[in-house]
Amino acid sequence: MKVAFVGKGGSGKTTLAALYARHLAGEGRPVLAIDADINQHLAVALGGPAHATTAMTPLGEHLPAIKEYLRGDNRRIGSASEMVKTTPPGAGSRLLRVVEDNPVYAACVGTVGGVRMAMTGEFTAEDLGVACYHSKVGAVELLLNHMLDGPGEYVVVDMTAGADSFASGLFTRFDRTFLVCEPTVRSVGVYRQYAGYARDYNVALSVIGNKVEDAADVDFLREHVGADLLTWVSRSAYVRRAERGTVGPLAELEAANRAVLGQLTDTVDGTGQDWAAFTRWAHEFHRRNAAAWANDRAGRDLTAQIDPDFRMGPQAVSVPTAVTA
Repeated sequence: MKVAFVGKGGSGKTTLAALYARHLAGEGRPVLAIDADINQHLAVALGGPAHATTAMTPLGEHLPAIKEYLRGDNRRIGSASEMVKTTPPGAGSRLLRVVEDNPVYAACVGTVGGVRMAMTGEFTAEDLGVACYHSKVGAVELLLNHMLDGPGEYVVVDMTAGADSFASGLFTRFDRTFLVCEPTVRSVGVYRQYAGYARDYNVALSVIGNKVEDAADVDFLREHVGADLLTWVSRSAYVRRAERGTVGPLAELEAANRAVLGQLTDTVDGTGQDWAAFTRWAHEFHRRNAAAWANDRAGRDLTAQIDPDFRMGPQAVSVPTAVTA
Protein backbone atom coordinates (compact mmCIF):
# COMPACT_ATOMS: atom_id res chain seq x y z
CA MET A 1 0.00 0.00 0.00
CA LYS A 2 1.39 3.38 -1.01
CA VAL A 3 0.83 6.04 1.68
CA ALA A 4 1.53 9.79 1.43
CA PHE A 5 1.84 12.31 4.23
CA VAL A 6 1.06 15.88 3.14
CA GLY A 7 0.18 19.16 4.83
CA LYS A 8 1.22 22.73 5.51
CA GLY A 9 4.87 23.31 6.24
CA GLY A 10 5.41 22.96 9.99
CA SER A 11 2.19 20.99 10.50
CA GLY A 12 4.10 17.93 11.67
CA LYS A 13 3.74 15.73 8.57
CA THR A 14 7.37 14.58 8.67
CA THR A 15 7.09 13.74 12.35
CA LEU A 16 3.93 11.71 11.81
CA ALA A 17 5.33 10.00 8.70
CA ALA A 18 8.34 8.93 10.75
CA LEU A 19 6.24 7.74 13.68
CA TYR A 20 4.02 5.74 11.35
CA ALA A 21 6.95 4.14 9.51
CA ARG A 22 8.56 3.21 12.84
CA HIS A 23 5.25 1.78 14.04
CA LEU A 24 4.98 -0.43 10.96
CA ALA A 25 8.58 -1.58 11.20
CA GLY A 26 8.16 -2.26 14.90
CA GLU A 27 5.28 -4.59 14.10
CA GLY A 28 7.45 -6.47 11.64
CA ARG A 29 5.56 -5.22 8.60
CA PRO A 30 7.42 -4.73 5.28
CA VAL A 31 7.92 -0.98 4.90
CA LEU A 32 9.94 1.40 2.79
CA ALA A 33 10.01 5.09 3.76
CA ILE A 34 10.88 7.75 1.19
CA ASP A 35 11.76 11.37 1.90
CA ALA A 36 10.34 13.36 -1.03
CA ASP A 37 10.25 16.73 0.76
CA ILE A 38 12.47 19.58 -0.33
CA ASN A 39 13.51 19.77 3.34
CA GLN A 40 15.15 16.39 3.94
CA HIS A 41 14.37 15.77 7.63
CA LEU A 42 12.81 12.30 7.61
CA ALA A 43 16.00 10.46 8.53
CA VAL A 44 16.49 12.60 11.65
CA ALA A 45 12.81 12.19 12.55
CA LEU A 46 13.29 8.42 12.32
CA GLY A 47 15.97 8.69 14.99
CA GLY A 48 19.09 9.02 12.87
CA PRO A 49 21.87 11.49 13.63
CA ALA A 50 22.10 14.82 11.84
CA HIS A 51 24.48 13.25 9.31
CA ALA A 52 22.32 10.13 8.80
CA THR A 53 21.83 10.72 5.09
CA THR A 54 25.45 11.49 4.20
CA ALA A 55 26.23 7.80 3.74
CA MET A 56 23.16 7.29 1.50
CA THR A 57 23.01 7.82 -2.26
CA PRO A 58 20.09 10.12 -3.14
CA LEU A 59 17.69 8.68 -5.69
CA GLY A 60 18.21 11.71 -7.91
CA GLU A 61 21.93 10.99 -8.22
CA HIS A 62 21.22 7.41 -9.25
CA LEU A 63 18.52 8.26 -11.78
CA PRO A 64 20.22 6.96 -14.98
CA ALA A 65 20.85 3.58 -13.34
CA ILE A 66 17.29 3.49 -11.97
CA LYS A 67 15.92 4.07 -15.46
CA GLU A 68 18.15 1.38 -16.98
CA TYR A 69 17.03 -1.16 -14.40
CA LEU A 70 13.32 -0.39 -14.64
CA ARG A 71 13.37 -0.38 -18.46
CA GLY A 72 14.27 -4.08 -18.47
CA ASP A 73 13.29 -5.62 -21.81
CA ASN A 74 10.46 -3.19 -22.55
CA ARG A 75 10.61 -2.86 -26.34
CA ARG A 76 8.60 0.36 -26.32
CA ILE A 77 11.52 2.15 -24.67
CA GLY A 78 14.54 2.41 -26.97
CA SER A 79 17.00 3.42 -24.24
CA ALA A 80 17.08 4.53 -20.64
CA SER A 81 17.77 8.08 -21.80
CA GLU A 82 14.30 8.16 -23.37
CA MET A 83 12.62 7.53 -20.02
CA VAL A 84 11.13 10.46 -18.15
CA LYS A 85 9.61 10.64 -14.67
CA THR A 86 6.16 9.62 -15.95
CA THR A 87 7.22 6.72 -18.19
CA PRO A 88 4.80 3.93 -17.25
CA PRO A 89 5.69 0.24 -17.05
CA GLY A 90 4.77 -2.13 -19.84
CA ALA A 91 5.50 -5.67 -20.97
CA GLY A 92 9.15 -6.40 -20.20
CA SER A 93 9.55 -3.64 -17.58
CA ARG A 94 11.06 -4.57 -14.26
CA LEU A 95 8.72 -4.04 -11.35
CA LEU A 96 9.73 -3.43 -7.75
CA ARG A 97 8.51 -5.13 -4.60
CA VAL A 98 8.62 -3.34 -1.25
CA VAL A 99 11.26 -5.77 0.05
CA GLU A 100 13.59 -7.50 -2.40
CA ASP A 101 17.19 -7.54 -3.53
CA ASN A 102 17.78 -5.30 -6.53
CA PRO A 103 20.48 -2.82 -7.60
CA VAL A 104 18.27 0.21 -6.98
CA TYR A 105 17.77 -0.67 -3.33
CA ALA A 106 21.40 -1.74 -2.96
CA ALA A 107 22.51 1.70 -4.11
CA CYS A 108 19.90 3.98 -2.55
CA VAL A 109 18.15 2.32 0.41
CA GLY A 110 19.63 2.42 3.90
CA THR A 111 18.30 1.64 7.36
CA VAL A 112 17.69 4.53 9.77
CA GLY A 113 16.08 4.04 13.16
CA GLY A 114 15.14 0.49 12.22
CA VAL A 115 13.33 1.65 9.06
CA ARG A 116 14.44 1.08 5.48
CA MET A 117 14.44 4.42 3.71
CA ALA A 118 15.46 6.29 0.58
CA MET A 119 15.64 10.01 -0.13
CA THR A 120 15.39 12.28 -3.13
CA GLY A 121 18.35 14.41 -2.10
CA GLU A 122 18.69 18.06 -1.20
CA PHE A 123 19.28 21.03 -3.46
CA THR A 124 22.97 21.48 -4.18
CA ALA A 125 24.82 24.68 -4.97
CA GLU A 126 24.65 23.70 -8.65
CA ASP A 127 20.84 23.43 -8.46
CA LEU A 128 20.18 26.87 -7.02
CA GLY A 129 18.54 29.20 -9.50
CA VAL A 130 18.57 26.70 -12.37
CA ALA A 131 16.73 23.55 -11.26
CA CYS A 132 13.23 22.67 -10.12
CA TYR A 133 12.92 20.43 -7.08
CA HIS A 134 10.48 18.23 -8.97
CA SER A 135 13.36 17.09 -11.16
CA LYS A 136 14.59 15.24 -8.07
CA VAL A 137 11.14 14.00 -7.05
CA GLY A 138 10.88 12.48 -10.53
CA ALA A 139 12.92 9.52 -9.32
CA VAL A 140 10.25 8.81 -6.69
CA GLU A 141 7.51 9.01 -9.33
CA LEU A 142 9.34 6.45 -11.48
CA LEU A 143 9.77 4.12 -8.51
CA LEU A 144 6.11 4.32 -7.52
CA ASN A 145 4.99 3.85 -11.13
CA HIS A 146 6.85 0.53 -11.08
CA MET A 147 6.06 -0.48 -7.47
CA LEU A 148 4.03 -3.69 -7.26
CA ASP A 149 3.09 -3.55 -3.59
CA GLY A 150 0.31 -5.53 -2.01
CA PRO A 151 -1.84 -5.62 1.13
CA GLY A 152 0.31 -5.79 4.25
CA GLU A 153 3.22 -4.03 2.52
CA TYR A 154 3.76 -0.30 2.87
CA VAL A 155 5.58 2.51 1.09
CA VAL A 156 5.42 5.65 3.26
CA VAL A 157 6.30 8.90 1.49
CA ASP A 158 6.89 12.24 3.20
CA MET A 159 5.78 14.65 0.48
CA THR A 160 6.71 18.27 -0.11
CA ALA A 161 4.62 20.79 1.81
CA GLY A 162 1.30 22.31 0.80
CA ALA A 163 -0.40 22.07 -2.58
CA ASP A 164 3.03 21.92 -4.25
CA SER A 165 2.48 18.15 -4.14
CA PHE A 166 0.19 18.65 -7.16
CA ALA A 167 2.98 19.98 -9.37
CA SER A 168 3.37 16.45 -10.77
CA GLY A 169 1.17 13.39 -11.16
CA LEU A 170 2.83 11.87 -8.09
CA PHE A 171 -0.25 12.62 -5.98
CA THR A 172 -2.21 9.95 -7.91
CA ARG A 173 0.29 7.19 -7.06
CA PHE A 174 -0.99 6.65 -3.51
CA ASP A 175 -3.64 4.31 -2.16
CA ARG A 176 -4.21 6.57 0.87
CA THR A 177 -3.14 10.16 1.52
CA PHE A 178 -2.97 11.49 5.08
CA LEU A 179 -3.17 15.27 5.34
CA VAL A 180 -1.77 16.54 8.64
CA CYS A 181 -3.75 19.56 9.81
CA GLU A 182 -3.25 21.83 12.79
CA PRO A 183 -6.31 23.51 14.32
CA THR A 184 -5.48 26.82 12.64
CA VAL A 185 -6.98 28.84 9.80
CA ARG A 186 -3.80 28.57 7.71
CA SER A 187 -3.57 24.81 8.04
CA VAL A 188 -7.26 24.38 7.23
CA GLY A 189 -6.69 26.57 4.17
CA VAL A 190 -4.10 24.11 2.88
CA TYR A 191 -6.56 21.28 3.51
CA ARG A 192 -9.26 23.02 1.47
CA GLN A 193 -6.90 23.64 -1.41
CA TYR A 194 -5.59 20.08 -1.36
CA ALA A 195 -9.03 18.52 -1.01
CA GLY A 196 -10.34 20.63 -3.88
CA TYR A 197 -7.64 19.40 -6.23
CA ALA A 198 -7.82 15.80 -4.99
CA ARG A 199 -11.57 15.51 -5.46
CA ASP A 200 -11.31 15.44 -9.25
CA TYR A 201 -8.93 12.46 -9.10
CA ASN A 202 -10.72 10.37 -6.46
CA VAL A 203 -7.75 10.63 -4.10
CA ALA A 204 -8.47 8.69 -0.89
CA LEU A 205 -7.87 11.50 1.60
CA SER A 206 -7.96 11.40 5.40
CA VAL A 207 -7.11 14.23 7.78
CA ILE A 208 -5.02 13.75 10.92
CA GLY A 209 -5.39 16.61 13.38
CA ASN A 210 -2.08 17.49 15.03
CA LYS A 211 -0.97 19.54 18.04
CA VAL A 212 -4.46 19.25 19.48
CA GLU A 213 -4.72 20.61 23.02
CA ASP A 214 -8.39 20.40 23.95
CA ALA A 215 -11.95 19.71 22.81
CA ALA A 216 -12.18 23.16 21.26
CA ASP A 217 -9.38 22.22 18.87
CA VAL A 218 -11.22 19.06 17.87
CA ASP A 219 -14.44 21.01 17.37
CA PHE A 220 -12.59 23.51 15.17
CA LEU A 221 -11.22 20.74 12.99
CA ARG A 222 -14.60 19.02 12.74
CA GLU A 223 -16.22 22.30 11.72
CA HIS A 224 -13.74 22.97 8.91
CA VAL A 225 -12.71 19.47 7.81
CA GLY A 226 -15.92 17.55 8.39
CA ALA A 227 -16.02 13.83 7.63
CA ASP A 228 -12.44 13.85 6.33
CA LEU A 229 -11.20 14.09 9.94
CA LEU A 230 -10.03 10.59 10.78
CA THR A 231 -8.28 11.12 14.10
CA TRP A 232 -5.99 13.50 15.95
CA VAL A 233 -2.72 13.62 17.85
CA SER A 234 -2.41 15.60 21.03
CA ARG A 235 0.48 17.80 22.08
CA SER A 236 3.27 15.38 22.93
CA ALA A 237 6.19 15.59 25.32
CA TYR A 238 7.68 12.64 23.43
CA VAL A 239 7.60 14.58 20.16
CA ARG A 240 9.08 17.68 21.81
CA ARG A 241 12.01 15.60 23.06
CA ALA A 242 12.42 14.08 19.58
CA GLU A 243 12.49 17.53 17.99
CA ARG A 244 15.34 18.38 20.34
CA GLY A 245 17.30 15.35 19.17
CA THR A 246 16.23 12.63 21.62
CA VAL A 247 14.15 10.01 19.80
CA GLY A 248 13.18 7.45 22.40
CA PRO A 249 11.63 4.00 21.95
CA LEU A 250 8.16 4.18 20.44
CA ALA A 251 6.79 2.57 23.61
CA GLU A 252 7.45 5.90 25.34
CA LEU A 253 4.98 7.72 23.06
CA GLU A 254 1.78 8.61 24.91
CA ALA A 255 -0.74 5.75 24.79
CA ALA A 256 -3.44 7.82 23.07
CA ASN A 257 -1.02 8.95 20.39
CA ARG A 258 0.29 5.40 19.89
CA ALA A 259 -3.30 4.29 19.35
CA VAL A 260 -3.56 6.81 16.50
CA LEU A 261 -0.81 4.95 14.65
CA GLY A 262 -2.89 1.80 14.85
CA GLN A 263 -5.87 3.70 13.46
CA LEU A 264 -3.79 4.77 10.48
CA THR A 265 -2.85 1.16 9.76
CA ASP A 266 -6.47 0.06 10.01
CA THR A 267 -7.45 2.79 7.56
CA VAL A 268 -4.71 1.90 5.09
CA ASP A 269 -5.48 -1.81 5.33
CA GLY A 270 -9.14 -1.05 4.70
CA THR A 271 -8.34 0.85 1.49
CA GLY A 272 -8.72 -1.06 -1.74
CA GLN A 273 -6.00 -0.91 -4.37
CA ASP A 274 -7.51 0.32 -7.62
CA TRP A 275 -4.89 -0.84 -10.11
CA ALA A 276 -7.07 0.10 -13.08
CA ALA A 277 -7.18 3.73 -11.90
CA PHE A 278 -3.47 3.61 -11.04
CA THR A 279 -2.69 2.56 -14.61
CA ARG A 280 -5.15 5.02 -16.16
CA TRP A 281 -3.68 8.02 -14.35
CA ALA A 282 -0.13 6.89 -15.11
CA HIS A 283 -0.97 6.91 -18.80
CA GLU A 284 -2.84 10.23 -18.57
CA PHE A 285 -0.03 12.11 -16.83
CA HIS A 286 2.54 10.61 -19.18
CA ARG A 287 0.54 11.99 -22.12
CA ARG A 288 0.34 15.41 -20.45
CA ASN A 289 4.07 15.54 -19.74
CA ALA A 290 4.92 14.30 -23.23
CA ALA A 291 2.86 17.07 -24.80
CA ALA A 292 4.06 19.78 -22.41
CA TRP A 293 7.82 19.22 -22.60
CA ALA A 294 9.09 15.65 -22.88
CA ASN A 295 8.47 15.13 -26.61
CA ASP A 296 10.45 18.26 -27.45
CA ARG A 297 13.31 17.20 -25.22
CA ALA A 298 13.43 13.65 -26.58
CA GLY A 299 12.80 14.61 -30.19
CA ARG A 300 10.13 11.92 -30.52
CA ASP A 301 6.61 11.07 -29.45
CA LEU A 302 6.99 9.51 -26.00
CA THR A 303 3.34 8.50 -25.81
CA ALA A 304 4.50 5.47 -27.84
CA GLN A 305 5.94 4.21 -24.52
CA ILE A 306 2.41 3.54 -23.26
CA ASP A 307 1.55 -0.16 -23.48
CA PRO A 308 -2.26 -0.27 -23.84
CA ASP A 309 -2.36 -4.00 -23.04
CA PHE A 310 -0.42 -3.75 -19.76
CA ARG A 311 -2.06 -3.02 -16.41
CA MET A 312 -0.29 -2.81 -13.09
CA GLY A 313 -1.51 -5.24 -10.45
CA PRO A 314 -0.97 -8.76 -9.15
CA GLN A 315 -1.47 -10.24 -12.62
CA ALA A 316 1.64 -8.35 -13.81
CA VAL A 317 3.90 -10.89 -12.08
CA SER A 318 3.01 -13.32 -14.85
CA VAL A 319 5.38 -11.33 -17.06
CA PRO A 320 8.72 -13.17 -16.47
CA THR A 321 10.99 -10.13 -16.81
CA ALA A 322 8.78 -7.94 -14.66
CA VAL A 323 10.29 -9.05 -11.37
CA THR A 324 13.80 -10.03 -12.44
CA ALA A 325 16.38 -8.74 -9.98
